[in-house]
Amino acid sequence: MAQAAEAARTVIMTVDDDPGVSRAVARDLRRRYGESYRIVRAESGESALQALRELKLRGDLVAVILADYRMPQMNGIEFLERALDVYPGARRVLLTAYADTNAAIDAINVVDLDHYLLKPWDPPEEKLYPVLDDLLDAWRSSDHRPVPSTKVVGHRWSARSSDVREFLARNQVPYRWYSSDEPEGRRLLAAAGQDGQRLPLVVTPDGTPLVEPGAPELAARVGLATTPEADFYDLVVVGGGPAGLGAAVYGASEGLRTVLVERSATGGQAGQSSRIENYLGFPDGVSGAQLTDRARRQAAKFGAEILTAREVTGLEVNGAARTVRFSDGSAVAAHSVILATGVSYRQLQAPGAGDLTGCGVFYGSALTEAPSCQGHDVYIVGGANSAGQAAMYLSRGAKSVTLLVRGPSLSASMSYYLIQQIEQAPNISVRTGTVVDAAHGTGRLERLTLRDTKTGETEDVDAQWMFVFIGAAPLTDWLDGTVLRDERGFILAGPDLTADGRPPGGWELDRPPYHLETNVPGVFVAGDARAESAKRVASAVGEGAMAVMLVHRYLEQS
Repeated sequence: MAQAAEAARTVIMTVDDDPGVSRAVARDLRRRYGESYRIVRAESGESALQALRELKLRGDLVAVILADYRMPQMNGIEFLERALDVYPGARRVLLTAYADTNAAIDAINVVDLDHYLLKPWDPPEEKLYPVLDDLLDAWRSSDHRPVPSTKVVGHRWSARSSDVREFLARNQVPYRWYSSDEPEGRRLLAAAGQDGQRLPLVVTPDGTPLVEPGAPELAARVGLATTPEADFYDLVVVGGGPAGLGAAVYGASEGLRTVLVERSATGGQAGQSSRIENYLGFPDGVSGAQLTDRARRQAAKFGAEILTAREVTGLEVNGAARTVRFSDGSAVAAHSVILATGVSYRQLQAPGAGDLTGCGVFYGSALTEAPSCQGHDVYIVGGANSAGQAAMYLSRGAKSVTLLVRGPSLSASMSYYLIQQIEQAPNISVRTGTVVDAAHGTGRLERLTLRDTKTGETEDVDAQWMFVFIGAAPLTDWLDGTVLRDERGFILAGPDLTADGRPPGGWELDRPPYHLETNVPGVFVAGDARAESAKRVASAVGEGAMAVMLVHRYLEQS
C-alpha cells in the first residue's frame, strides 16, 4: 500500500513545444504508466520549470523527465540542465531528430543525460517503453524516498529558525530540516522565489511557501486547530500543560463541552522534558513528548477541542458567562474556566544572553538542538529536575555537560534519583555556587564568563551551547484586575483566599470558594500557576482532574 501511495504521487514529465507531439507523448505514457504514475506535460521549458517548482514545494516525486531538443527560447538541453537543480535525482531523456544526434551525445556530458530517443519512437512497445522501464527501475532503486510533508529551510544560527523547529516538534508536526547553505535547501529557496535573506522558509504540505511565519499562521497552515468551533462551552481550559490536559481529559470524558486553549504547544515545561522517571505507571520513564502526545490524543478522543497558537489576553465576567479574550480581539465564552497557564523559565539577565537566544542560548530542553551537541561541551544553568533531566539526556552524546548551580547543592531542588544518576555519569560535572556573568559571541555563543558567588572570582570558558532552567515565572499578567494573585504573580485559590476567615472582596455567594476556585466564582486554577503548588507533573494532573470535579459542583449549584 505504501508503494502504491508513493507511486500515485510520482510524476513522469514530458516537454515539447509542438502541441501535437506533446499530446502524443503524453498519450503513449498514460497508456503504459498512467495507473501508477502521474503524467504531466508542458509545452515550453519555462512552463515545465514552473511546474517542477510547484511539485517540489508540494513534496511530489519526479521519476523521469523527457524533453524535446528543439524548442524556442530554451532548448531541451538547457531545460534539463536547469531541471537538474530542482530534481537532481530524476532520470533525464532527450527527444531528438536524427540530425541532432551529435547534440544529444554532447548532452550526456553537459547534463548527465540518462538516454536519448530518436523521433519518431513508434512503435512505443519497442522504442519507448523498454527504455522507460529500465529508467524507472533504476530510479526506484535509488534513494528517492519522500521527505515529511512540511519542510523548513533555515540557518543553523537563526533564532527564528530554531523557534519554528521547536514549535513544530513540540506540536508533533513531522517536518524535514534543510540548511539554507546546502544544495537541497537552496533548491527549495529557489523554487519559492527566495534568496535566503529572510529565514526560515516553511513549505506546507500543500506546497505553500511561508516566509518567517508567526506561530498562528504556521499552526493554521500545518493542520493545527486555531479557531473554536462554537461560541459557548461548558468549560474553557487555558493552558495545555499536564494540568490543562488533565482537565481537558476529565472534563470531556464526563460530558462537558470542553475547549483547551494553548498559546504555544501542549505539554508545557513537562512536554520539553527528555525523560520523566517518577511519574506513576511508567517504571522505565517516559519522555515529556510521549506523555503529552498520549494525553492530547486522549482528550481529543473524548471530544475536547484543542486550539494551538492562541494567546489569551483577558478574562471577563458577563453575568453567568466567563469570557476569555484572545490577542486578535476574538473571544470564547463558557459557564466555567480552569486556569492552567503554568510557568515559564525566567530569562537569564547576564549581558549578551538576550542577543544570543536561539543562537547557542536556549530556554528549556530545546530537544531539536540535541543532535547538534554531539561531541561538544554543554553548559546547563539550573538545579531543579528539569535541568537534571536535560543533563542526563544531553550527556549521551555531548563531550561534557556542566551543571551551573547558584546554590550550595542540588539536594534543595532536585529529586534524589536524579542526583544519583548525575553523580554516576562520567561526563557530567556540577559547579555549585556558580552563576553566568556574561555570554559572548558574534552571531552565535562562543564563550561564557562564570562567577563564583562566594569569592567573586570570574573565569572565561569556551562554550557553544547553554540551556537555561532558572526559576519559574507564572504567565498571569493578563489576569490583573480580575483574579487575585500573590506578590510573585501566582494565583490565589480556596483557603488562601479566606486566611482571615472572611471571603475575598466582591465575593457574593453564601459559600466560601471551593478548594481550587479563585475569587471569581466558576473560575478555577490548577497546576504550577497556583500559589504554593507542588510543581510536579503528577500533582498538576491531579489538580486538573480535581478542578473538573469542582466545576461540576459549581454548575450544579448555579
